[in-house]
Amino acid sequence: MGKIKKRWLIASAAAAAGAVVIAAVVGSPFSSGGKKDGGAENDKEKISIVISSLGLSFPPGINENDNAYLSYIENNTNLDINVFLPPSQSYEEKLNIIMTSGNLPDMLHIASKVWLANYVKQGKLEPLDDLIDKYGPALKSKIPKEAWAQVTFDGHIYAIPSLTEVKGVELMYVRKDWLDRLGLKPPRTLDEYYEVIHAFGTQDPDGNGRNDTFGLLLTENMGRTAPLLGAFGTQLNQWHERDGKLVYSNTLPGMKEALVFFHKLYEEKLIDPEFPLNRSKNLEEKIASGQAGLFSATWYDTRGPIELNRQRDPKAEWIPLEYPTGSRGEKGVYASQLIRGYNVIPAGTAQAANVVRMLDFIAGKGHNDLKLGFQNEIWRWENGKMVTNFAEHDKHLYRGIYSALVDVVEPDTDKQRLDSLGEHFHLYDNQKRIENNLIPNRFTGLPTPSMGKYMSKLNTSMLETFTKMVVGVTPVDEFEKYVERWKQEGLQDITREVNAWYAETAK
Repeated sequence: MGKIKKRWLIASAAAAAGAVVIAAVVGSPFSSGGKKDGGAENDKEKISIVISSLGLSFPPGINENDNAYLSYIENNTNLDINVFLPPSQSYEEKLNIIMTSGNLPDMLHIASKVWLANYVKQGKLEPLDDLIDKYGPALKSKIPKEAWAQVTFDGHIYAIPSLTEVKGVELMYVRKDWLDRLGLKPPRTLDEYYEVIHAFGTQDPDGNGRNDTFGLLLTENMGRTAPLLGAFGTQLNQWHERDGKLVYSNTLPGMKEALVFFHKLYEEKLIDPEFPLNRSKNLEEKIASGQAGLFSATWYDTRGPIELNRQRDPKAEWIPLEYPTGSRGEKGVYASQLIRGYNVIPAGTAQAANVVRMLDFIAGKGHNDLKLGFQNEIWRWENGKMVTNFAEHDKHLYRGIYSALVDVVEPDTDKQRLDSLGEHFHLYDNQKRIENNLIPNRFTGLPTPSMGKYMSKLNTSMLETFTKMVVGVTPVDEFEKYVERWKQEGLQDITREVNAWYAETAK
């Protein structure tokens, strides 16, 4: 077994062991909610909230409980808000620990619909209908009925959703200067993509005389594969319609075909061999340092690693590509879920009304300042255009921790906001290119009972198995055997429940 394969397997085992340690040593941080002493703060009602850092960090001298944007929310709601940010890598587990403690916060933010459904079923969350009617006018007007339907259980709303602002995420980008140097055209078909990947991995596309470039970059858990999976008519962790029934994408024949394709690339040393260990930061650094010229980019990577690469290498010229088309004419990329996160209130919390008031302000009157940053500090109007101060914008990205609690879609300002970050980054154009190539997830209902029991473990098993198949630890020929095992481990029950929902919605 190769070193990379061993390192990946050891890392997987270490992650599982680390979860046990976290559960054993982490306690609840909550008291009655206060965090500040003296002055006017004593006149404010105190609430405590548990939210995600989203991987964002704070500039020196400030933190999640002491910054201008939190003060902005507090001053406009007359609240004293105690913020707790659990570690990102154990976030959901930390929330589980908190929910079993005897000292609960007033609000928690979670990204998992299955987590939400589990705690609704246990009766541990507060129904919010009356509170939203009374304290949430902006929430009611800005969040569409389809989103409310996804947080309604047995006729009652149990979460305030945060919407996904973009409809899709990934598209292919390539270094045109490398294509030109090797006499290649921008690829369109999967075969043409293979030709470019092979050339970039073997023909010294940067012309430095060294074998130091990869044909394709991926990340852990089969990340950054979506456009290539689309050429096989599938995506990860989605429900697709086949012959009038919903089937799980990870079990389709197209997924096996895709794994065969990726395994071939890996065996030919065209994929970065460290991909099972690559996190987003690893990929970004490899792009920025010129080790790859083709990858599935997020729509905002043109302002990130692609721009860093341009700064380091002025000859670098990056262009977006058509999505690869497979042998059956299939192409596309996954569509984002309508909801990106859920704000829930533990049952019996005395401060539920104040939590809803806070979220209503974030979605309503405070939305623009929290989303865009403060006018004339982060951005300004100039000749009818929004102009961004990049240094201040980047310095205050942490405001997204708060605005993302209740993201709402504002189409009228979307293009202006994105163009203000630099029209040459093509952020708006990237979003539109993605929107024209979406493969929707056909299941949009509430998590079924079997999903709560089995889905998280199944998805973990599937992604680990797929990675092993790509690197050759597990033969791809065993794909059908694993599919049968997953069916017996709960997928068969989930599929039956999903199709019962699908039949009901079709009436």
